[in-house]
Amino acid sequence: MRKKVIQHFIFALFMGFLMSLSITLVTTYARMGLASNFFIEWMKVWIYVYPVAILCIMAYRPFVMKMTDYCLEKIKAK
Repeated sequence: MRKKVIQHFIFALFMGFLMSLSITLVTTYARMGLASNFFIEWMKVWIYVYPVAILCIMAYRPFVMKMTDYCLEKIKAK
């Protein structure tokens, strides 16, 4: 059980890092283009979004896994 909790947390750290970095990159670019302070502004946004992404992944993961299992069962039944 403990190994699984640690595994989920590490997964959330990596997924949250990549997801938040990608989304904030695109939204910062869409908002301001390649301005001279682009990198600084991107990091200002990302530093707030990263912890939120981790929390969301950890909170939503059980529900999403259940929904995934449900969909796969429906597909398999056809």
